[in-house]
Amino acid sequence: MAEATISSPSTGLRIAALTSVAMLAFAANSLLCRLAMAGGRIDPASFTAIRVVSGAVALSLIVTLQRRRAPSLKADWRSVAALTAYMVCFGFAYLTLKAGAGALILFGAVQLTMFAWALRTGERPQPLAWLGLAAALGGLGYLAAPGLSAPDPVGCLLMALAGLAWGVYSLVGRGASDPLAQTTANFICAAPIVLIVAVVSLARLHASPEGAGLAAASGALASGCGYAIWYAALRGLSSARAAMVQLSVPAIAALGAVALLAEPLTPRLAIASALTLGGVGLALWRRTRRQA
Repeated sequence: MAEATISSPSTGLRIAALTSVAMLAFAANSLLCRLAMAGGRIDPASFTAIRVVSGAVALSLIVTLQRRRAPSLKADWRSVAALTAYMVCFGFAYLTLKAGAGALILFGAVQLTMFAWALRTGERPQPLAWLGLAAALGGLGYLAAPGLSAPDPVGCLLMALAGLAWGVYSLVGRGASDPLAQTTANFICAAPIVLIVAVVSLARLHASPEGAGLAAASGALASGCGYAIWYAALRGLSSARAAMVQLSVPAIAALGAVALLAEPLTPRLAIASALTLGGVGLALWRRTRRQA
């Protein structure tokens, strides 16, 4: 994506504000999901179903109000499959993961997936990019390595799969001419699938009003409105800068988890975050300089 020309200071401030709100929304997904799971307020299948359905409703309303017509249902089924896999793995991962660790694994897996795709398509990174990749992998490996403060391995695997799925979703959808309409269609088509997952899990379904409210907020606000705001911000960001600003999401989630969920900021998480985020930042830095 070529970077849009910032024609005035007010336009630049608008893009910065939109980007900041979008990053807060993305981090909020981790906090809302963990808050719902940690207190046993809702099960993962119910959370995922409510999140996707409320996200589909919110996105449909946004598209309808903006364009004065109902959203199209022309979904890309590769995107629908990736979106569904991301949503399901994300919800079940937070049954055992802390919010900060989960966001770090998710973000790291997304960026590594996209880095791997760049290699597959012929891009040849500079030595600094390889060093950054090694540091990022080392950080994620250190976080998940066995030990007293290591996160649950099943949760780590599920969140890594969620990151892989979201990376695939991003790669498939980045060429969409109308990403907001495409995402709306994908959410609408994913809704029946996650409802089937919920029905299959019927014996374990439970949802308190508070848990359902948290899931609806994750879907309608943090996902639906968050994605709409992000797509508006992307008009003023290069693809490299868009990737760079997402470095803030795990940090925001970790700080939010400490402040709102009373989760400890362990030395393991701090070191793993520095390695992973620093490594990804180093890998993206050269590309950002070329595109800026």
